[in-house]
Amino acid sequence: MDVDGTLTDGKIYMGNSGEMMKAFNIKDGCGIHDILLPAGIIPIIITGRQSDIVINRCREIGITDIYQGINNKLEKLNNISSDLSCVAYIGDDINDLSCMRSIKSAGGLIGCPKNAVKQVLDLVDYISDYDGGDGAVRDFIEWICYGFS
Repeated sequence: MDVDGTLTDGKIYMGNSGEMMKAFNIKDGCGIHDILLPAGIIPIIITGRQSDIVINRCREIGITDIYQGINNKLEKLNNISSDLSCVAYIGDDINDLSCMRSIKSAGGLIGCPKNAVKQVLDLVDYISDYDGGDGAVRDFIEWICYGFS
């Protein structure tokens, strides 16, 4: 999964001294920790930005596979998994499209928050009823784990 705009609202809060903050939704974290992990599904982060905030949040919710500062998400994804038919991916912006197209072509599942960019909205299998950072990841997890509708 992507982070900014997917696990967060996509806003970066920056103070005068350069410190940054990101807001995460507790429901997304619960979905990852209490639904995905017990189901044997390995959550993986692939994000273009680099942030200690992401590492700290992932540590809290049990994500151990974290890839930050990734310019070519598809290359990283292909290094992680040789069978994209077994991959579910949620993202929100054009830098997620290469992964999404490859996963969809292989028969995997792709989703997005309802406030994703149009190119993503037009491609995905599932559009959440929620915005990024507002429970979209939890919604996608429930759709995957509890049955497609």
